[in-house]
Amino acid sequence: MKIKLAVITALCIFLCTTALAERLTVESTIANIRSGPGTEHDIIWNVEKFHPLFILEKSGNWYRFRDFEGDEGWIHNSLLTNTPAVITIKDTCNIRSGPGTNNAILFTVEKGIPFKVIKKEGNWIQIEHADGDQGWVHKSLVW
Repeated sequence: MKIKLAVITALCIFLCTTALAERLTVESTIANIRSGPGTEHDIIWNVEKFHPLFILEKSGNWYRFRDFEGDEGWIHNSLLTNTPAVITIKDTCNIRSGPGTNNAILFTVEKGIPFKVIKKEGNWIQIEHADGDQGWVHKSLVW
């Protein structure tokens, strides 16, 4: 009986956490990430436009999140949007002129570069950086 209760409790916690979870995107050019929910908390790092965040908790107008590297912090909700976005997760990512390896490489980026998603075609994603550069990236290269 105790095992059943423990399993049910764990399942409820998981489902409740998952139900609250959502993925949002940084909308401002640069956003301060804080150690807690409020401007009185330290700025622990900054992120740039289109940085995707997985929301874990809400406290008033502040959201606690986890990013693609598993780092956590707090951000004010006015800095976020629901625009679809991705971030590169490999040390080197080729951005191509079209959806496929037969298309020319337009530029290469390193790990941690965020992009807005324009559209998807199979395993390929058309993306746009905050500076306006566009191209296509394979979905295995992004989070």
